[in-house]
Amino acid sequence: MKIISTLLIAFFLVGCAFKQPKRTVASTIIIKTPNLKFYDKGFINYYDNYIHLQLLSIGNVVLDLSIFKDKICKSSLQCVDAKSFNSQYLVDSYDKDFLFNLFYKKKIYFKDKKNNILIKVK
Repeated sequence: MKIISTLLIAFFLVGCAFKQPKRTVASTIIIKTPNLKFYDKGFINYYDNYIHLQLLSIGNVVLDLSIFKDKICKSSLQCVDAKSFNSQYLVDSYDKDFLFNLFYKKKIYFKDKKNNILIKVK
């Protein structure tokens, strides 16, 4: 009985542990849209099923996004459908997995002159 309870406790502790990213990239990130304007240093953390984007300005987090294929979470509390995020901050004609696919590229550069959108990672 003692072995089983020890295994259960160990299972719950391991299950609640924070996941480590597969890859972390420190970059200068430019996001310029009609509703978002950022040009700051930040980190892009790549996990198995999502991307965590964090922009910093003078040591403070100014943008914190978790980008999934079907949803975008701001500050890890407010999740919205990716299509709704696109229509609010980008362009509603973009695919719902647009940001997810864009940030998984090796060279991240997107420019849409028609809609005045620039997303670039240096």
